[in-house]
Amino acid sequence: MFASSTAVRNKPAAPPLAVYIHWPFCKKKCPYCDFNSHVRDQVDQEMWREALLGELRHWHRLASNHEVTSIFFGGGTPSLMPPPTAEALINEVHKLWPVSSTIEITLEANPTSVEAKNFVTLRTAGVNRLSLGVQSLKAESLKFLGREHSATEALDAVTLAAKTFPRFSFDLIYALPTHTLASWEEELRAALAYAGGHLSLYQLTIEENTAFHHAYHVAKKFALPEEELAATLYERTQEIMESAGLPAYEISNHARSGEESRHNRSYWRGESYLGIGPGAHGRVDRNDGRITTRNIKSPERWLEAARSQGHGLEEEASLTTPERAEEKLLMGLRLVQEGFNIASLHDHERAYLDALWQDGRLATLIEQGLLIEDGTRIAATKCGRLLLNEITARLLAA
Repeated sequence: MFASSTAVRNKPAAPPLAVYIHWPFCKKKCPYCDFNSHVRDQVDQEMWREALLGELRHWHRLASNHEVTSIFFGGGTPSLMPPPTAEALINEVHKLWPVSSTIEITLEANPTSVEAKNFVTLRTAGVNRLSLGVQSLKAESLKFLGREHSATEALDAVTLAAKTFPRFSFDLIYALPTHTLASWEEELRAALAYAGGHLSLYQLTIEENTAFHHAYHVAKKFALPEEELAATLYERTQEIMESAGLPAYEISNHARSGEESRHNRSYWRGESYLGIGPGAHGRVDRNDGRITTRNIKSPERWLEAARSQGHGLEEEASLTTPERAEEKLLMGLRLVQEGFNIASLHDHERAYLDALWQDGRLATLIEQGLLIEDGTRIAATKCGRLLLNEITARLLAA
């Protein structure tokens, strides 16, 4: 008995695994959203539950040697998922894999009063972190963004989340057409009065295949703040959040120490994650090596495949050395303090980047005050974070 216990204690820790579960359905498609979300009049809840459970079982057969550290229900609008479905999926993960004693289980929710009624049930189901899509505290901005809740509903939902869940977060979008420095600062300070340990703050970007893309580029129905104002809004946001004790730990995410999203940090650190559900992506250290995965995007086609073959996988491929090194760099540079961990590179990945940078481009960016490098990490400076897309393009140019 004692010998067996010692062997277990000395066994190397299983590599961490994050599980992403995609619920693709929404009541309404927001004009800025380019996520895989769909409006459907009817959803066969039992059929969807069984298909998602089946896909979890499929991936356990191929990637069993892990410890699950987080589960994230994204969408779409996962708060429209029946709580018994969320509970069944959480329980299945616990049955299939070893689970961290500090597992983080996040569910994204809209702050409408109808969905808020499920908060207590979702907490009982096992969800221990709620992420609310508030997006704005101003009526005109909520209307512009196509949101169905009011500012009052949003704050009521945030207050209820704070009472119901051990951890919660909410999102705001800024650099909207009506934003001035003064109006955004007022809104952000109002939000901080309700914030817990985490806030996600995104500048509005116009994505392809969205209603906003046509309205902005073709119909010219609105204009975004000029580049100088957008930069000022970003810089002031960082100052306010740092003063409030929630500095950025990632370009758009702010948290008190210890309140960072463990699930999303798994992505940025290049750890393994499963993508479950339609359109979900994964990076999986399978029993036979690391692969990248992409599921069928159409909900109906994914469901048909998942029911017939146990999964809705559309594509899987092994990452090449350049792809793996570049992905680690791109994701790691988003981490504000932690940065890109040089030690995360395998020898062949480091050799690839060394060869790419032998022309001095990395040294030049450091001399320009856009990056720092201390032997263990490469990180963007405050100035560099404003130009991160340009910096990564320069670092990875052939």
